[in-house]
Amino acid sequence: MSDKINHQRRRFLGIAAMTIATTQLGLFASANAQSQTKPAVLPMMKPGTNKSFGPLKQVDAGVLNVGYAEAGPANGRPVILLHGWPYDIHSYVDVAPLLASAGYRVIIPYLRGYGTTRFLSNETVRNGQQSALAVDIIALMDALKIEKAIIAGYDWGARTANIIAALWTDRCKALVSVSGYLIGSLEANKMPLPPQAELEWWYQFYFATERGRAGYEKYRHDFNKLIWRLASPKWNFDDATFDRSAMAFDNPDHVSIVVHNYRWRLGLAEGESKYDEFEKRLATFPMIAVPTITLESDANGAPHPDPSSYTKKFSGKYLHRTIKGGIGHNLPQEAPQEFAKAVVDVDGY
Repeated sequence: MSDKINHQRRRFLGIAAMTIATTQLGLFASANAQSQTKPAVLPMMKPGTNKSFGPLKQVDAGVLNVGYAEAGPANGRPVILLHGWPYDIHSYVDVAPLLASAGYRVIIPYLRGYGTTRFLSNETVRNGQQSALAVDIIALMDALKIEKAIIAGYDWGARTANIIAALWTDRCKALVSVSGYLIGSLEANKMPLPPQAELEWWYQFYFATERGRAGYEKYRHDFNKLIWRLASPKWNFDDATFDRSAMAFDNPDHVSIVVHNYRWRLGLAEGESKYDEFEKRLATFPMIAVPTITLESDANGAPHPDPSSYTKKFSGKYLHRTIKGGIGHNLPQEAPQEFAKAVVDVDGY
């Protein structure tokens, strides 16, 4: 789930119908979000409209063979959408066709340890540290010959997007980040939080134990459904919606990546030396200068920072929006219209 800063998945359905819709999204508009170029008009879409992607693609990129969904024209403006834990690419099953209808080339990869993404070598360390995930996405961009893209995400995906925006500024055209600035540091993570805040991170401490690792291995389906309910208490997802994403957790490296991610955060598992320089830079909590829209939901039950704590970390054109209506942690799946609108709007900055 998202770090606290300062204490805290064969086709798109209904595209033909959507493309004749001409309703301009106006929710959460701000004068600050206006640009000289008129934003693309997005069709209206109800969350849960689409049930699946077209056939997935695979590409060797860095240490991985990455599984990903793709939508929109091959020559469209690239947008990379990054999922979190314990979720998968289906967080964007409604966002992707919205953006594709506006002419974007949309890439939605499975992160390491999820879905059809696999390590190319059995010898590669199953490393979940924050900079490793960002390097994976840069390698994916290289493999797909994408020089620069809008990067958008939530949870692990938002943190990864933050890191790319901060360390590979030339590869990031603009940023959409749910829960704002999520870059962490091992030194900062040494600091204890107040009891209520520590309670919200109960699963992190569970994963720190061998009992926790064994429990997640045995009960990952039920465990992750519980996290979905806690993180989005007002989202009435059905079993089919969860089960569609839960297939991604059957990845042979899933448990190792998740457990390492949380142990690494607490300094209980080592990272790899090849990422040391990146982590040193991230430990300074670098400013993000690319145009950014941050989003937060009004019913986010997962640990997340208050928007006021990260506003000053964005030095370029910036806007924050709070999405209302009982939206929880999985914002792009629960509120795809608003998430897609943020991507389109930030593209105009």
